[in-house]
Amino acid sequence: MLNKKVVIPILICCTVAVLWSCVSSGSTPRHLFIQAETCYKALRNSPEKQKYRSYWLGCIRKFEAVYQQNTSGPWAAAGIYNMGQLYADLYKHSFKQGDRDKAKELFEKIVEKYPDSAYRQKAKIRLQSDIKSLILNNKNKHAKKSSQKKGSAGPKKNQPAKIQQDKQSEFATVTGIRYWSNPEYTRVVIDADSETSFQNNLLKKDPSVEKPHQRLYIDLKNSRLGDVAKTIPINDSLLQTARAGQYNSDTVRVVIDIKSFEDYNIFSLKNPFRIVIDVRGKSVKKAAVSRDDKPGTASIARQLALGVNRIIIDPGHGGKDYGAPGYFKGVHEKTVVLQIAKRLAEKIKHDLGCDAILTRSGDKYLALEERTAIANTKRADLFISIHANASRNRRASGIETYFLNLTTDDESISVAARENATSEKNISELQTILNDLMRNAKINESSHLATSVQRSLCKTISKKYNRVRNKGVKRAPFYVLIGAHMPAILIETSFISNKTECRRLTDKKYQDALCDGIVAGIRQYIKEIRPAAYQQVPLDNGRKS
Repeated sequence: MLNKKVVIPILICCTVAVLWSCVSSGSTPRHLFIQAETCYKALRNSPEKQKYRSYWLGCIRKFEAVYQQNTSGPWAAAGIYNMGQLYADLYKHSFKQGDRDKAKELFEKIVEKYPDSAYRQKAKIRLQSDIKSLILNNKNKHAKKSSQKKGSAGPKKNQPAKIQQDKQSEFATVTGIRYWSNPEYTRVVIDADSETSFQNNLLKKDPSVEKPHQRLYIDLKNSRLGDVAKTIPINDSLLQTARAGQYNSDTVRVVIDIKSFEDYNIFSLKNPFRIVIDVRGKSVKKAAVSRDDKPGTASIARQLALGVNRIIIDPGHGGKDYGAPGYFKGVHEKTVVLQIAKRLAEKIKHDLGCDAILTRSGDKYLALEERTAIANTKRADLFISIHANASRNRRASGIETYFLNLTTDDESISVAARENATSEKNISELQTILNDLMRNAKINESSHLATSVQRSLCKTISKKYNRVRNKGVKRAPFYVLIGAHMPAILIETSFISNKTECRRLTDKKYQDALCDGIVAGIRQYIKEIRPAAYQQVPLDNGRKS
């Protein structure tokens, strides 16, 4: 028999070696998921690969590895859901009932075993869609049997109504087209009721076929056109119209007629699925002083033309989107942040002499992409989104400020997923295309603004309140910050899920202190971008900086 003193160290060394091998090889659930998602994306983009079952099963095995690595963690449901998606998509090619049954089994597993997962609702929707499809198929079968009894059966080639219905149930429906614009910027959003793949292309002018403008088209695959206006006149300085039509049996094409542009970006957001098109023209220089300025105003921004004249304040959530629930019953994030935002707007106008505009002044729902569009079309110089943090850990507390960038920090990804109303898996997907979206973003300026505001905010609050935790400046891919043309930050003012901080957030004095800290941070940011000029002009209250 082996000596225990020899066996135990050997076992420990083996265990450590195995664990180190897993870590060093990058086989974490997230890493495995990214590999699986890359496989799935390559498959979706390759009609040739889709012909072979082995490619489908290869991607399914990769997502199964995600589940096996994290059976009780947050990545388990993500892996299972994508396995179900793959089997459902495979069924459209194989027409094997076993593939469809496997997809149904996997979606049911999420509903039963992962009630707290964001994928539970998505799985339920897929199952409900499948049930509707079966009901319609049964009706078709019943009608077919009745017609056969009467001797009026159709030709054999028309028999597979079930397959046709199944394929139709998988289609996305384009439900709307929205836009916002000013002379140098237009944002167009295409809404759909479910996620689908899309392609885009820019066509040159072709006067020979009566096409005097360049055209940007977006093809949504596996899609049907819903009750949408076929032609939407935009008629701004950049775009003429947006036109929608059923291009072929399974593709919706949206064509945007372009008058002029310098640059454009196209990206998709999820929950709900929509495609965002940002078109930029040549920048129009803004007047340094507004016409309604009163004589003698000692506004720093207006007198020195520091580039900070108009600030957009965005109270998060609103309307049907309540945001995070508070520790105390009846307290909701959407209400608290609106109160803070209104106070902040007044202080910015009074203390800095800047124009302050709210994205919403009441309990109104705004899509995240609309908030950024408002900031861009209003030609804002700064964009500040106000939120309240939340955590399942009721002891979690503190203040943190974010700017747009890639991140590998689990906590930042979790916060972004909550504020984006999406899953952490979708955040990982978004980060793969974020590099392209950030080329026009003012990342350095946003980081600078976030640092200044976070420092002043925590300093101001700490003077009046005990146990204020400075969680620092962080980066994450927030939907609301994507596409902003100005320095843009998102402030998590405090944890509404924490008993002490929830009570503070509903107190007017604490709200005032928060706003004082934010204003001080903005003032410091302005001072640092033009220090020499700043020192020559007094503030509105007569004090020098």
